[in-house]
Amino acid sequence: MDDLRSQFHEVIERPGHAVDNAREGLELVESGISEGVVERTPEIDQTLADLRIALEQDDGQKLGGKSAEAARFITRRLGQLLDDQ
Repeated sequence: MDDLRSQFHEVIERPGHAVDNAREGLELVESGISEGVVERTPEIDQTLADLRIALEQDDGQKLGGKSAEAARFITRRLGQLLDDQ
């Protein structure tokens, strides 16, 4: 769990577009859940669902401003939930 937690924080805190970082963080957590490293809780499930909505886009559409801010906010919350495990 410590490795996943560390990787997640590195991904969401690195320079780059918040949406791209959030997508990678989402994949890390989902992988951790499927591997049994991350305990699935209702709060984590809801936060992941919220993040998926923030990252939704139509083909060819770029996500910017509000989506990036939502992704930053939600990934910070997801990081807190992972830290609490």
